[in-house]
Amino acid sequence: MMKIPPLIYGTAWKKELTADLVETAVLSGFRGIDTACQPKHYHEAGVGEALMRLSKAGIERDELFVQTKFTPLSGQDPQRIPYDPNVALEIQVEQSFALSQHNLKSDYVDSLVLHSPLFPYSNLLKVWRAMESLYHGGKALRIGISNCYDLELLVRLYSDAEVKPAIVQNRFYADSGYDVDLRRWCSEKGIVYQSFWTLTANPHILGSREFFALTQEYNKSEAQILYRYLTQVGVVPLIGSTSKHHMDEDLEIFSFELRPDEIASISALLV
Repeated sequence: MMKIPPLIYGTAWKKELTADLVETAVLSGFRGIDTACQPKHYHEAGVGEALMRLSKAGIERDELFVQTKFTPLSGQDPQRIPYDPNVALEIQVEQSFALSQHNLKSDYVDSLVLHSPLFPYSNLLKVWRAMESLYHGGKALRIGISNCYDLELLVRLYSDAEVKPAIVQNRFYADSGYDVDLRRWCSEKGIVYQSFWTLTANPHILGSREFFALTQEYNKSEAQILYRYLTQVGVVPLIGSTSKHHMDEDLEIFSFELRPDEIASISALLV
């Protein structure tokens, strides 16, 4: 099973540019791709098209980490629901995943993520059991959950799950206190924490004096400093750059390493 790459290319809101951008990202050096069976925000079939192009270019499917999501009804466009909304939740998961297989032109995904918790909790558990079935069938090599900011809920799911969540993907922003306690717990359990909205939600951090000083010291951009910080503290950022130049910059972050005191000064900003 492929290890989760330290950076993942996010494909939300790329629409008709999805295939070209994913191809560019992978040819630039990205090896992780995040998508979802949610036509409202993702063109999942575009990722599949890119995978076919990349295969012809010599980069095979098993060299890439491909992650998709099951999006509950509340997160779907009512006009473009990718499964029958009137069937049982377990069947919705099956139908959604079958469409993902078709879109991605792949029998399996490296990770299947529940896009958001369902309530009541019994519904969350039904969906999780359906995802566990896909895991046991070798169709999803890992399963995880997104937009889960309630540590108590995550602990409960972890306790009840037969197949434990391997991934938590959350918005990285001040409203959740940057998930400090939740990230610590994930680290203790060996759960990979993925961040999204990493730049968009944090202009106040990127514009801070601390970040300015670090950009001068390392001759790197604010984005490169934040991404490097996150990789050093065990977070896997989703990166949605649409520019080849920015993709290259993002991949260059492993050319330097922040000192422990610099890590501490950035951590102090995340309150």
